[in-house]
Amino acid sequence: MRKMLLIPTLGLITACETVAPVQGTGFNTPEYQAQREAQLAGQGYAGNPLLPPEDVSQQPLSALESDGDSAADIANQTAAALASTSPQGAQGAAALPVSNTAISDEQDFSAVSNRRSIESDAARIEQNRQTYEVVAPTAVPERGQDGQPNIVQYALSTSNPVGTQVYSRAGLNLQAKAQRNCARYPSPDQAQIEFLSSGGPQRDRKGLDPDGDGYACGWDPSPFRSAVNN
Repeated sequence: MRKMLLIPTLGLITACETVAPVQGTGFNTPEYQAQREAQLAGQGYAGNPLLPPEDVSQQPLSALESDGDSAADIANQTAAALASTSPQGAQGAAALPVSNTAISDEQDFSAVSNRRSIESDAARIEQNRQTYEVVAPTAVPERGQDGQPNIVQYALSTSNPVGTQVYSRAGLNLQAKAQRNCARYPSPDQAQIEFLSSGGPQRDRKGLDPDGDGYACGWDPSPFRSAVNN
């Protein structure tokens, strides 16, 4: 019984024991602590002293450039080196020139004023005026008479709405016959032209106007009337 009580007691004592840190490794070394304190204090360290930064020169870049090392010389040397490595450079091609950063000749007022004057500009303007040609408007040509009825003129000459009978039509199954006959034409305009050419609107020899309104195959004159009124 005493042995059983002694074992848990020893376990509790072992768990409460504080583990001492290992000295001399990692960030706990005296050398690291001394170096860190010296850096925080702004002082040097014997093992690895802190070097002060170098002074920045206050002279312009042009004064620091040595002979033959200017920006233009470096650019020319680089262009010459590139040209010598190309197939054309191997044959003795010249180095590429450095692009000129000055303004163009057309933007230079002094250069342009030496070549041009007010008199020369006036002469050039007068020359342009002489070659300028004004085309006068002419009358719109009229539609030629090709022997076919003009459905525009016919639309403007009528006033009855679509479906209102004006002319008499006689026969049986006029609507069914008109549907078959109208299917032969690609558009109502073509059917109206054929209708007028065959004696319409008084006569409907082709069977295209079963209701007698004077308009074949559902042709509508309203768009032509509206265009004239507007």
